[in-house]
Amino acid sequence: MSRLTTLRLFVATAVLAVFAGGISYGSQKSAANMAKNAAAFLGSLSADQRAKAVFPFESEDRLRWHFIPNEMFPRKGLMIKDMNETQRRLAHDLLRSGLSAKGYTKVTSIIELEDILRVVEAGGRFARNKEEYLFSVFGTPAAKGRWGWRVEGHHISVRFAVVDGAVSGDVSSSPMFLGTNPAEVQDGAKKGLRILAEEEDAARALLMSLPVDLQKQAIASAVAPTDILTMNKNDIAPLPDQGVAYSAMPAKQQALLVRLIEVYSGNMEADLAAARMARIKAAGLDKIRFAWLGEIEKGKKHYYSVQGPTFLIEYDNTQNNGNHIHSVWRDFNGDFGRDVLRDHLKGVAH
Repeated sequence: MSRLTTLRLFVATAVLAVFAGGISYGSQKSAANMAKNAAAFLGSLSADQRAKAVFPFESEDRLRWHFIPNEMFPRKGLMIKDMNETQRRLAHDLLRSGLSAKGYTKVTSIIELEDILRVVEAGGRFARNKEEYLFSVFGTPAAKGRWGWRVEGHHISVRFAVVDGAVSGDVSSSPMFLGTNPAEVQDGAKKGLRILAEEEDAARALLMSLPVDLQKQAIASAVAPTDILTMNKNDIAPLPDQGVAYSAMPAKQQALLVRLIEVYSGNMEADLAAARMARIKAAGLDKIRFAWLGEIEKGKKHYYSVQGPTFLIEYDNTQNNGNHIHSVWRDFNGDFGRDVLRDHLKGVAH
């Protein structure tokens, strides 16, 4: 069975559960894999390494995140450069447990871009180093209770909060940030490489296919913002309504909008991606809006957002003369696992 077929089956099962009278977004498979791989990773660490890598689940650091270089935002966690080869392999096993093959390839390719930046920016402000990415575990990986993990560094911020994984498999995976500089490699052996090509191409395909009147409505401004609007805020509110709604689109464009959302959800393992899509559909596709800001010609500065009742996707490609991407998925009530934690606390005496 193909990964796409598996994802569609997960989505169908979750959506059927919603309309059967209860919401079931179980992610037991990924939750179990995360717990197993996190325990193996932690078991390989020395006492000094564990002191750097492990924090209480209630730690304020679990709610901190950013996507800029370490010099500007000192991070906590265990760096790749401080791991031996076995520990690095186990760290990557943990990373794979939350990501699809496509998502894992994107993350590891973004890390490899540091080598290109080190050459391009020789003598620049930041010391680019692909080994300065940090792994952190919050709480104790287990079948029940609360715990989480994070991988973060320049242009990567990936985190998961797990609650009662063996019981309900509740897993949160936002905020999730991926960025690339350069967005398209201009020179050298990797010339033409576009790690986040899907994120741009799927949005552009939607925009260019819209009927003229809807395209004009979708383009909210001829000037793109200089970055994602929510930046690294801990709490976010919905952006002002702008662009064109799913309900106003013809069927072909509706399908393209769903496909764009699936580009982002598809970075997760199949059950996590299905849970994301089921929540979105349960909240109502008709209420989702797509907005484009900036120029429409490829290679020019541009930004877009996809916003629904429960989530926000932001993407911009404006820095470095339109060759530097920032993209993020946010959940209005669920960032850092707030939604699954709230549901957990309702059912457990504390």
